[in-house]
Amino acid sequence: MTASKPYAWWVVFVVFLIGFLSIWQLATLGKKGSLPGPIAVAHSSWEFLSDPFYDRGPNDKGIGLLTLYSLGRLTLGFSAGTLVAVLLGVVLGHNPVLYRGLNPFIQILKAISPIAWMPLLLYSVQDSGITALLVVFMASIWPTLANTAFGVANIRRDYLSVANILQMNWPAKLFKVILPAAAPTIVAGLRISIGSSWVAIVPAEALLGSLGLGYFIWNEWNNLSIANVIFAILVIGGVGVILDLLFNRMAKAMAYSE
Repeated sequence: MTASKPYAWWVVFVVFLIGFLSIWQLATLGKKGSLPGPIAVAHSSWEFLSDPFYDRGPNDKGIGLLTLYSLGRLTLGFSAGTLVAVLLGVVLGHNPVLYRGLNPFIQILKAISPIAWMPLLLYSVQDSGITALLVVFMASIWPTLANTAFGVANIRRDYLSVANILQMNWPAKLFKVILPAAAPTIVAGLRISIGSSWVAIVPAEALLGSLGLGYFIWNEWNNLSIANVIFAILVIGGVGVILDLLFNRMAKAMAYSE
């Protein structure tokens, strides 16, 4: 992007958005059984957004409450996964032999969809709520673990040497030297993990029947309310963008140049 046209991307965005909505609307005019157009989706969206936090019983809650259910589940599973991933990553990053020996397993596990674990998890714990949390846990742990181990393994030896000269104890060395030095790499892993977790939680809620955005989509599909399904998809995408922006800001705050 040139300095003389700093807002040119806005023009591209608006033109593309108008073009996309126009083509979508024209493609759905006068066609029975086709997807609802943007006007119908906008009407459905307004109905939900005008009162997003209503509660009329177990199976009739506002989109705001359902989003909070999903975010609460995401927060618990992601926090647990992050804690385990960072602790294990520090251990692996400090032990080259252990890191090289276990890294192939980490890469294999990282490539497995969290949803693939769901039948085994549900069979083991026999609780849909806990299973949904474990799915988020599985989605969040591997990218952060791999990035943390890589970041710790590549910390400049000078930093650790200074910590040893100052005779820092292990907790002080961990929080004042290791984690700050590896922070940019760790946050990069967290950014990948939060995206993976948010992607995984929606199908988990849909398949397990747990209250949340995934459950809402499945319920509206069963009611053949396609406009509501599209609205929920847009909500999921919007929340995902916000989460990514938050972690992007965190990554920029943690970045440093030597």
